[in-house]
Amino acid sequence: MTRRALARTRSAEPLSTADDGERPARDIAADRVAASEAGFAAAARDDGAVVLDARIEAERRRGRGAASNPSGRHETESRIAFDDGWGTLDDLPPFTTEVTIEKPKTILTRNTSPDVPFDRSINPYRGCEHGCSYCFARPTHAWMGLSPGLDFESRLFVKPDAARLLERELGAAGYVCRPVAIGTNTDPYQPVERRFRLMREILEVLDRCGHPVTIVTKSALVLRDVDILGRMGERGLAKVALSVTSLDRRLSRSMEPRAATPEKRLAAVRGLAEAGVPVGVMVAPVIPALNDTEIERILEAAAAAGAREAGYILLRLPLEVSEIFKEWLLEHHPDRYRHVLSLLRAMREGKDYDAAWGRRMRGSGPYATTMRKRFEAATRRLGLEGGRDVAGLRTDLFVPPLGDGRQLSLF
Repeated sequence: MTRRALARTRSAEPLSTADDGERPARDIAADRVAASEAGFAAAARDDGAVVLDARIEAERRRGRGAASNPSGRHETESRIAFDDGWGTLDDLPPFTTEVTIEKPKTILTRNTSPDVPFDRSINPYRGCEHGCSYCFARPTHAWMGLSPGLDFESRLFVKPDAARLLERELGAAGYVCRPVAIGTNTDPYQPVERRFRLMREILEVLDRCGHPVTIVTKSALVLRDVDILGRMGERGLAKVALSVTSLDRRLSRSMEPRAATPEKRLAAVRGLAEAGVPVGVMVAPVIPALNDTEIERILEAAAAAGAREAGYILLRLPLEVSEIFKEWLLEHHPDRYRHVLSLLRAMREGKDYDAAWGRRMRGSGPYATTMRKRFEAATRRLGLEGGRDVAGLRTDLFVPPLGDGRQLSLF
């Protein structure tokens, strides 16, 4: 049997008292690597807290984005696998995708965020097999008692009753129709969608009711539903945006290991445009010193494929995502590590992330301003509309369904 170490995070003396120089004391990703190379299983922060090295061997996580599987922030204990001298780590199986059925009571999620153009959304899945190392939705897995690391991309939750719940909620008395967003948290067209087909069922409900929808995805699987989206697009009920992070296949593969290639995403843009679906491109996330030089080229390629709109979002590193992304950056681009974080922190007032409304998507400071002006100049030159506007979608065609959640009138 494989032995595991079980330890609580507690105070300890730092492993090194050397001056860290320019590296911020709160940056522990590099400390983990140094500690591992020195034979330790933990690294210490400046506040004395021990951070266990939860990195997983490369072969066990092949085809995954995260390099570790740290316990969630709500857990009181952290578990790591360690070699006890018997070579038992070699017997551990690779991470495989596990699916759990979830039975929620509702499917529409409401929000009052002032910097997003929608007030309701649908997430048919928890977790995402695409495994994007930068995904800002990773911390949501901690709510399930799971890790935002490898658990997020390998232990998925599926909501098979999504379409039925949606029909019931749309038919509820007093429901006011406004565009619903899908793909704002995890990708609705991730690989597991081929098996469960939840998105097609959801779109069928929205099409029947004349309800507007916006979709964001980085999967070419969206073309499977082009027949429904085409009908809805003609009626002003649907918009789709493809997320294109890079045109570099190697960068895209390492950063988004199970997502469609850049060529497939651009082909999806072309296919949707030819079917009459208003389609746009999201250059997201923009990572300084890594893919920000590609902004203009991505917009040009998307416009040539038929995109009408474009938007961008600066890299967001909330909670556990910060360390997960840094681990990825150290593993794949160690020479750019300090440069990327230096520029990012220059746009986040010295922090890895700034969650303030209006700044979390764009950042602030000279570099952020230059990035915004570059994007705006390129969209004007290419005739692309900026932002994620939902104003063009119609709500006057909505007809409430007569489902099991709506009471019929007696008169």
